Amino acid sequence: NGIAPWLELGPDVSEEGRLREKYIDLTIDAISTAVNPKKNDYILFTEPKQSLVDMALFAQGLLRSKNQIWLNLPMDVQAKVTEELKNTRIIAPYENHWLLYTSMIEAAILEFTGECDMERLVYAIHKFRDEWYIGDAIYADGPEFTKNYYNSFVIHPMLNDILMVMRKYSLPDGEFLDVQLMRSSRLASQLERDISPDGTFPVMGKSICYRTGVFHLLSQVSLLKILPRNLEVAQVRSALTKVLRNFFEGNQNFTNGGWLLLGFNGHQVDIAENDINTGSLYLCCSIFLALGLDYNDPFWSDEFAEWTSLKAWHGHVTQNDQSIDF
Repeated sequence: NGIAPWLELGPDVSEEGRLREKYIDLTIDAISTAVNPKKNDYILFTEPKQSLVDMALFAQGLLRSKNQIWLNLPMDVQAKVTEELKNTRIIAPYENHWLLYTSMIEAAILEFTGECDMERLVYAIHKFRDEWYIGDAIYADGPEFTKNYYNSFVIHPMLNDILMVMRKYSLPDGEFLDVQLMRSSRLASQLERDISPDGTFPVMGKSICYRTGVFHLLSQVSLLKILPRNLEVAQVRSALTKVLRNFFEGNQNFTNGGWLLLGFNGHQVDIAENDINTGSLYLCCSIFLALGLDYNDPFWSDEFAEWTSLKAWHGHVTQNDQSIDF
């Protein structure tokens, strides 16, 4: 999911282009195996209930790499993937961000087949738009507000991707996309300000084991080129790079076999919830969405720039923070 926009750039003759080709092929092979009941690696897509989460993130990844992954899947594999996506309709979501999982799956089905379960598609949009918006770009994760990073982990990124499909198909609720993108731009600026001068950020809320997934939305907003005008792309890249180095320059977050460890910055089992497993941890890859920008994009080519907290603590010119009321 997180590297899907990078894969979508496609192969080319460069070293990175050849690397993309390798991972495109691996992804296609993995999907073909995962939906084949005759294979040992076949995935049970409807058991347990947690499978709804996995399928939604899978569907989101397919939407983000439609040309390089979905359209290169054999037709029988496409049909099987669609069947498995539809099979998740037997799973009832919780009344929180889980509603977006059902909506994301239906958005993918709509994009790939031209039809979907409209009620499952729009219900989450209505809840977040009409009932759960608190203000200043923040949604409650259900009827009650809790302080965590789920606005960036799931809520904003999925709302954006779902609404873009709805807008494409001229569905009435797709009109909400414009407001939603402005809200995402605002939350992205808040996330950038959360990054301290040394590249750390507050450790709080559920699912903090997703590590760099905290900056899912900041990377998505960079990819979509909707950063606030007072936020330089170079300062976002510089800040995210510092965060990544803090986590991954050393080996403290990986097993000897190269898998992520359960924890935040090392093996810290007690910081994880019961529903977090090794697979869950890979939401951290969502920080890589900006890799979908071309190599000569200013996001990559502009020189290092201080991010907001670094400028502020160095006594350099720092703009004030402005809330929104839409």
